[in-house]
Amino acid sequence: MLIEAAAASREAAPAKLNLYLHVTGRRPDGYHLLESLVAFADIGDVITAVAAPPGVLDLTTTGPFATAIDGPAQDNLVLRAARGMVAAVGGGQGARLTLDKRLPVASGLGGGSADAAAAIRALEALWHRRVPAADRQVLAVALGADVPVCLSGQAAHMAGIGEVVTPLATAVPTLGLVLVNAGVALSTPAVFAALAGRFGPADRLDPVPADADSFVAALRRRRNDLQAPAMALCPAVAQVLDLLATTPEIRLARMSGSGATCYGLYPDRAAAAAAAGAISAARPDWWVRDGALSGGQGAPRA
Repeated sequence: MLIEAAAASREAAPAKLNLYLHVTGRRPDGYHLLESLVAFADIGDVITAVAAPPGVLDLTTTGPFATAIDGPAQDNLVLRAARGMVAAVGGGQGARLTLDKRLPVASGLGGGSADAAAAIRALEALWHRRVPAADRQVLAVALGADVPVCLSGQAAHMAGIGEVVTPLATAVPTLGLVLVNAGVALSTPAVFAALAGRFGPADRLDPVPADADSFVAALRRRRNDLQAPAMALCPAVAQVLDLLATTPEIRLARMSGSGATCYGLYPDRAAAAAAAGAISAARPDWWVRDGALSGGQGAPRA
């Protein structure tokens, strides 16, 4: 379906946070079954797409983590998403994409998936085409388990291997947020392997409390099943969590996804900014960002 044309399109690729992550089993094909509550931060990468001649698809990567992206350029999720979009709209399109890579790589924040989802949205706007919902879902699942929830861009329950996304009936309360990474990357397959089949029950938080205190209390009663195996592989995760726990007004400190980034929740943005400043002063070698937790797409700040 046609939508308003654009000479250039800019899309936020916000960090995805698994506020809790329950690993409930494993399918015969080896993929793990998950149950998670996902929300987004106003911290993340940015995708820009500009028009190019038909058949031209290229990607320029900028930002503090541009050089950390491994592998051949053609295998980057952004370009894979772009090629999928060409097929979905019937060909005859081109684009030059720029990825401003602000999030650490392999950090448990769904950065690559968020980038791919942002590329899909940016190209829909650039090419003034809206891909049918069923085709969007097929493309998202083919790109990776986290892409469907990132494409929705809204706080949601995530299940299956990540492809079952159910938007929340009520908004996630806005809270101050600090993200901390000790400068280490963790392999997702290695963390799942270290879990060694120790699966737990699902404990879906539904409905989501509208009150911030009740919401945080409910999160505390849940868990990230990958946190312990990640700490065994990477002791820096425990160091990050310990330091977050010492900051004033901390409400919850937990690892996101398969790590190694951890998050801290605070009553407001001011408290989060103060905590981030204290952590940065104590560990200037760590990546530390403050912002806000929300249920929808926020424009990432520099």
